[in-house]
Amino acid sequence: MDTAKLFENGSSQAVRLPKAYRLKGKEAYITKIGDAIILLPYKNKWDSLIQSLSNFSADFLENRIQPSVEKRDDFLA
Repeated sequence: MDTAKLFENGSSQAVRLPKAYRLKGKEAYITKIGDAIILLPYKNKWDSLIQSLSNFSADFLENRIQPSVEKRDDFLA
């Protein structure tokens, strides 16, 4: 696993990312889940999600128990 350097920049903490992890642009979305910090490119933030879908195998959740589809009236009827 690679590491990033943390340092103080004025009253803010900054992260120096290794070259392989550089993001395009001048800004990024940031969120925190527990102790994990996630950075997403400011432009095309959904691209990484779409690209990650190919990492799932064809049988992902194949044995998942699902309730049967409920029959409902048409929404626009």
